[in-house]
Amino acid sequence: MNKTIRRLFVILLLMFSFYYTNRIIDFLKEQDPIMKEIKKTKDKYKIKSVNAKIIDNNMIPGKDGKNIDYKKSYNKMKHYGMYNESLTVLKEVKPEISIDDNYDKYIISGNEDSRSVSLVFVVKKEDNIDKILKILEKEKVSGNFFIDGTYLENNVLKLKSMENHEIEILSYDNSYNKSLFETSISYLENIVNDDVKYCYSEKDNNKLIDLCKKNKLHTIKPTLIIKKNLYMQVKQNLSNGIIVSIDINNYNEKELIPTIDYIIEKGYKIVKLNELLSEKDM
Repeated sequence: MNKTIRRLFVILLLMFSFYYTNRIIDFLKEQDPIMKEIKKTKDKYKIKSVNAKIIDNNMIPGKDGKNIDYKKSYNKMKHYGMYNESLTVLKEVKPEISIDDNYDKYIISGNEDSRSVSLVFVVKKEDNIDKILKILEKEKVSGNFFIDGTYLENNVLKLKSMENHEIEILSYDNSYNKSLFETSISYLENIVNDDVKYCYSEKDNNKLIDLCKKNKLHTIKPTLIIKKNLYMQVKQNLSNGIIVSIDINNYNEKELIPTIDYIIEKGYKIVKLNELLSEKDM
């Protein structure tokens, strides 16, 4: 038997030994009274994941499920010395269909079971958002601002001060130039010290969604797009998980406070998109 064959034989023997030893350890764990007690509670802690809904080109986030992490639960209880249900460790179970695997769809709302709402403001280069920011600060709620590239260049200090809000990028004057878009993403991320996550579109736009998909950004298509009559439109359409795009104008600024108060009085939270669209159990 030459050296190569002997070495191969030794390697195979070690691999088999390692595999067999692990199988024995796993078998002994399964017979341990602690593990048996842990497994008795599996149905108590199991929460089934919910798949994201896909309707044509649109999508609504799903929800992660939960299950017992047997290995971590066993190790903690073994260290404790006995079974203790309070030491049970849970792990997330991702849905089979998740927004994280689909960047070519438009997200039209948050999860339908969520008593949350997101307010979105599209900021063009000539817009003044000072009144909006003062109202949101007074009402102690967070907004989501999609910022035009030119506005971004001219308002760096203001954007740095908006740490309580989510700030995302638009194109430059509706131009979907790949180089400009990716440069503005990098610039914004450096300013706000956070990742850009979303694109914005009010209708299907193949050029935009392809660009956003390549950059692994989800594209938001709001549930409601409101130019005027903010309070009445929200009152008539308020429901779980909606994304409300609010045009920046004098009419909506006047109605923003009563609209926020109405949403909160009805038992809804006003949250950032990152929370509204999360499939994790927040």
